[in-house]
This record gives sequence, structure tokens and C-alpha cells, in this order.
Amino acid sequence: MSNDLLMVLPELVLTAGALVLMLVAAWGGQASTRLVSWASVAVLIGAGIALFGPASSGGLPFGGLLRTDAFAAYAKVLIYAATAVSIIIAPSFFARTSGDDLRPEYPVLMLLAAIGSGVMVSAGDMLALYVGLELQSLASYVLASFMRRDARSAEAGLKYFVLGALASGILLYGISLVYGFSGSTGFDTIAAAFGGAKSTGLVVGLVFVFAGIAFKIAAVPFHMWTPDVYEGAPTPVTTFFASASKVAAIGMGLRVALEAMGPAAFDWRQIVIFASLASIYFGAIAAIGQTNIKRLLAYSSINNIGFALMGLAAATEEGTGAVLSYITVYVVMTLGSFLVVLQMRGSDGQPIESIASLSGLSRTRPGLAAAMAMFMFSLAGIPPLLGFYPKLAVFWAAADAGLIAFATVGAVGSVVGAFYYLKIVKTMYFDAPANEIVGDGNRSMVEYALIAVAALIISPLGYLLIQPLAPATTAAARALF
Repeated sequence: MSNDLLMVLPELVLTAGALVLMLVAAWGGQASTRLVSWASVAVLIGAGIALFGPASSGGLPFGGLLRTDAFAAYAKVLIYAATAVSIIIAPSFFARTSGDDLRPEYPVLMLLAAIGSGVMVSAGDMLALYVGLELQSLASYVLASFMRRDARSAEAGLKYFVLGALASGILLYGISLVYGFSGSTGFDTIAAAFGGAKSTGLVVGLVFVFAGIAFKIAAVPFHMWTPDVYEGAPTPVTTFFASASKVAAIGMGLRVALEAMGPAAFDWRQIVIFASLASIYFGAIAAIGQTNIKRLLAYSSINNIGFALMGLAAATEEGTGAVLSYITVYVVMTLGSFLVVLQMRGSDGQPIESIASLSGLSRTRPGLAAAMAMFMFSLAGIPPLLGFYPKLAVFWAAADAGLIAFATVGAVGSVVGAFYYLKIVKTMYFDAPANEIVGDGNRSMVEYALIAVAALIISPLGYLLIQPLAPATTAAARALF
């Protein structure tokens, strides 16, 4: 039992931290917000340190309910880092936004969501997966509607809750079918059942499970919640949804597809290919007409999930490693983009989200415009920026798996998607200045430092990170096979 506890030490650190900080928030009230926020970041760092040791040794704690392997450890590092950034950027956002103040419950909810995300990527059993998913989702519903006096935030939370409950029911129904026809909720037994005689019930259960997962990763046709929730939720929360939550959902999808349902790759590959191409093209086309930068980034996330699914469709170690590389670089690009969005404020300090307000930004805020241009070019996969490397990797993995036509159609979709990214750059550099976005007197140097770091990582210098990144992604991918 003690060894089991050591293997889940990151989750224990986060749980103890969240409970203690919840008490601090209750006793300290509003005045404890900054203390709780920075303490939460420290707890996340502690959980990250706890990953080194039994928590990444490849063990099976609690009878195989969880898996503490290199894959889970890799995903958790990304989750904890993105969660920490989402906590750090919140105070300045709420301080400059009228209507609601940041309350100490915010970082506590972030920690609870991080616990659920960690369980999602570590699950070795359908029930453990569902518990982690629900813990992450329940915290996310509250975070989406955190600005109580903002109608858009309340609407975002309600939509996310209603549609999330529907998707949760679909997933649970799929799990019940898989359990009924395999006799177990453990991934190993389920994989053995899929490797045996063909069962229609198992295939139907597979379809429902993948439908539930598709909702969490915002893949077409289960993407409908994404634009409204991204636009209505507070920007730091949207940042969390687009980064940490996305890593957890992709990690969960990879583990279920390759470990629990690996022998049924032929059956689920068709679903993944459809979802991939539909997400690539729908995300690209729907983004073209957007006027709100957060909605555009929502469709961008749908588009990018399509590319990540190309690596999953390959169902190989190479493809899985390409997905992990893609999601890693995507998290950096997304965090950078939303950090720039946080700087879009008028003279009164209130957020400005219209794309038109970026007109002529290169002349009024040249540094900010340059960073945003780098993130847009990188998201489009334009060399020599780092975003080109993982996109090429997923195309290559799909082609190596014999899915040449699929890779070709996906590559054409990346050209379509480049249009709306280039539209942002054109607006900033070639349109007449709108003079709407001006610097207020409360600039956060931490946010500017994070933007600079993200820009440096996705610059050509970021290719130096491939050498240490490749062995890590390869080891993580190998853990699933």
C-alpha cells in the first residue's frame, strides 16, 4: 500500500494542497487571494517534482486502476505547467476587469481540475478514467462561469455544463456496453476482448466511448460548445481550457485507443480519420469569418486537434510520439496567443476582443504585434518557426502507416487553415491603426516575460529543444505499446 501511495504522490500533493488552501481561503477570505494563488503554483511545482521516482516508474497502483508510466508523467508535466500559467495570469486580468474580483477559490478549482486531468492520463480502468474526467469537468464548469456578474460567463458555464453532462452520459453508456461485452472495466481485459472474436456490442460501445472522448477534445462533430465557452469564459480560464484540459483529453484518448482498444484499431481508425479531416476543414473554414479573437482561437483549437488526430490514426509508436510533440508545441503556442489576448485592453483597462482592434498594432505596440505574428505563423505551421516541425511529424507518421491519401488531404487542409492566421498578421501590419488597444498603467511584467519565453521557444531557436524532446516523447509513446 505504501508503494501504491508513492506512485500517486503527485495526486496526493495536489489533493493535500487543494484541501489546505481551501481552508486558508475560507478563513482568510478575499484578502488571501494572492497568497493562495502563489501557494497553488508552489503546490503544482511540488507535484511536478513528485513525478520523479515511483510516479513515473511504470507501476500499476491499486490493482491496475492507474498507470504511472512515462506517458502519464510526460502529460502531467504539460498539465501542471499550463495550469500554473493559468493561475499566474489571473490576478491582473480580474484586477483590471470591472464587475468581479478574483476570489481565492479560483486557484483551488484549478488544482482540483489538475488532479482530475492527472487521473485521466493515468487511468488503467474505465471507472478511474470516468472519475478523473468528472472531477476535471465539475471544476471546469464552475471556472467557466466564474465571473458571476458577466452574462457571457454565466452562459458559457451553463452551456458547458449541459453539453458536458450529455457527453458524459454518452461516454458512460459506452463504458457500460464495453463492460457488458468484455466482463471488465480494466484496460488489459478490454484489450483481450477486442482481440478475440468479433462482437457487435463491443464495437457499438467503442463508438460511444470515442464520441464522449471527441467532446472533451472538441473534435467535429462534438465541437459545438467550444466557440461559445472560449468566448464567454474569463480569458485565464479559456487559456486553461485550450492548454491543460486539451492535454488531458488527448492523453486520455491516446491511452483508451491504444491500450484498451488497440486490437480494434481498424474499427476506430475510421472514426478518427473522419473526425480528423472534419476538424481540420471545419475549423479552418469556420475561423475565416470570425470577428472575435477568442472565437477564432476556439476554431483554431478545433483545427489543430484535427492534425493531432492524424498521428493517432497511424496507431503506431511513431504516430503517438508525433501527437505528443504536436500537443507540446501547441500548448506553448496557445499559451503565448492567449497571453497576447490578455494585453488587448483599452484606455479604461477593459478587455477588447475584436480582431478589428488589432489594426495597425505593429505601429502602436510593435513588440506585442511581433509576438502575435510569431504565434500565428507557428500555428499555421510555416517554417522556420517550431510549429512546422510537429505538423510535419504527424503527416510523416500517417504516411508511414500507409495512410498516404489521408496525409495528403490533411496537408491541403493546413493550407486552407493558414488563411485566417495570415489575416491576423495582415490586420496588424497593413491596416490603418485603430488606436483601440493602448497600454494601461498596470502592465504585468510576469505576463510579458511569459510571452517572451513562449516566443523564444517557438522561434527557430526552439529547434534546439528537439534533441531533448524527442527521447522523452519516444519513451512516453513506447509506454502505451
